[in-house]
Amino acid sequence: MTRATHRAAPAFDPDCTECPRLANFLAEVRARFPTYHARPVAPFGAADARLIVVGLAPGMHGANASGRPFTGDHAGVLLYATLHTYGFATAPQSMARDDGLHLLDCRITNAVKCLPPANKPEGSEVQRCNRYLAAELASAPRGGVFLALGAIAHGAVLRALGLRPAAYRFAHGAEYALPTGQVLLDSYHCSRYNTQTRRLTPAMFDTVFARARALLDAPVP
Repeated sequence: MTRATHRAAPAFDPDCTECPRLANFLAEVRARFPTYHARPVAPFGAADARLIVVGLAPGMHGANASGRPFTGDHAGVLLYATLHTYGFATAPQSMARDDGLHLLDCRITNAVKCLPPANKPEGSEVQRCNRYLAAELASAPRGGVFLALGAIAHGAVLRALGLRPAAYRFAHGAEYALPTGQVLLDSYHCSRYNTQTRRLTPAMFDTVFARARALLDAPVP
């Protein structure tokens, strides 16, 4: 996909059905759970936010149900508490789209905007959805921070920016100054599996967000 196509793409399409497997699965979910959002989930937060948190995809009973990223599932518990600690959210819990919580200089999005079966998007689905992420990242200010939650989100950010993954290896706590003028930070995803197995501890997550806060608060050279 060319840069011109990336610039022309919308940052979000609430009616997108371009991934047949995902569109069919969402139709099944809507039939089983008629009160669920069960559609592409929009990014949450201002378009010009300096911190952009990129997750993997909506969770079945979280964002897919509520219609807001990381809202209503286990993964959001640690994320929103940590965002609040570092001044990126007005409350430590995200309960529903109408709960009054606001993000501060922060936006949360996903590499894949639709719920995938078994929470595992296929590579072709990540690639097809990447143009939306590319349009989002194109509005990011210089000096901003992209925080990737997990290796798939890390790769999606690099693809959206037209950068070679081999030059930017994923690792928890990794930090890269990007030629686009932002910094890429990596963290393990705050999923139930990662937190319950202690692959990701609150202290480890805290350290990554502390670094994001320090980068954004540093004087402009």
